[in-house]
Amino acid sequence: MLSSIAMSFLDRLATFASPDLSTYLPFTVAGQHVGYVEQTFAVRLAAFPGAFLVGGGMVNLSDDLATPEHRSASVEAVLRTLKSQGHVLGWRDEHYRVSRGFDAPQLFSIERAAAPLFGVRAYGVHVNGYVRDGADIHMWIGCRASDRGVAPGKLDQLAAGGQPAHLSVAENLIKECGEEASIPAVLAQRARSVGAITYAAARPEGLRRDVLFTYDLELPADFKPISGDGETASFQLLPLKEVAAIVRDADDFKFNCALVVIRFFYPSWAFWPR
Repeated sequence: MLSSIAMSFLDRLATFASPDLSTYLPFTVAGQHVGYVEQTFAVRLAAFPGAFLVGGGMVNLSDDLATPEHRSASVEAVLRTLKSQGHVLGWRDEHYRVSRGFDAPQLFSIERAAAPLFGVRAYGVHVNGYVRDGADIHMWIGCRASDRGVAPGKLDQLAAGGQPAHLSVAENLIKECGEEASIPAVLAQRARSVGAITYAAARPEGLRRDVLFTYDLELPADFKPISGDGETASFQLLPLKEVAAIVRDADDFKFNCALVVIRFFYPSWAFWPR
C-alpha cells in the first residue's frame, strides 16, 4: 500500500486528468492533426483566410502554404497582428517546432507564447539538482522572478526551459543550466536522463500539451547556483523531506514543476499523466 504522502502525490497527479476537448476544434496542417484550437480563438483566426481555413468543425492551415518556411512566415504575420490586438500575451521571440511527434518532420514553427492557443505539442527540459550530505539528500529549488509571464514567484527546478526549434535537447540542457543557474557545461553534461513526462492541461494561457524531458543532476557540495538570465529570483537548498512536504501540502511550485519533483521521488511509478 502506498504511504499517505504517496497518496497525496497521486491526488496532485490526478489534477492532470485529460481536459474536456468538446470546446476545441482539431487543428490540422498538411492533412496532419497537430493540435486543438478553442472555439473563440478559432473565430479570430477565421479573419485571416489566407492562412487559416475555419469550418466543418476544424481549423486548417491553408494548403496554399506548401513549405515549412511559408507556413511559419504566414502564421507569424497573423500572430503579430493578434498580438497587437491583445489576443497573444507574453510574446517571447522564441519559436517551437510543430510536428506530429518529436522526431517527425517539422511542419512549421510557432511563437512560444502562441503554442497553447493552438494546443500543439510542446517540449522542454527540467533538471532536478541535488546534493548528497552523507546519507541525506538536499535539492536545489529555484524561485521564479516576480516578472515572469507564467507562474511568477512560484518554485521551480534548478534549471528548466522550453525546447527551441533550433537546438537539440542536449544543447538546450546545457544552455538552460548555464543561463538559469550558471552551471558549467562540463558539469551539466553529467545530468542523467530519467525519462519524460507527458500531459495535457487546460491553463489560463491555453491548452498545454507538453512533454518534459527530465534529468537528475548530482552537484558538488560547494556548488552555489547563480541566475544568469534574471528568470530566477533566488535559490534555496532544502532537505528532501521539506521539498516533499511543500509539494504535498501547498501550491507553491509551478504546476508542472511539481510533477518533476514527484518523479524524483517515484521514478518507476506506472501512473503518469498522458
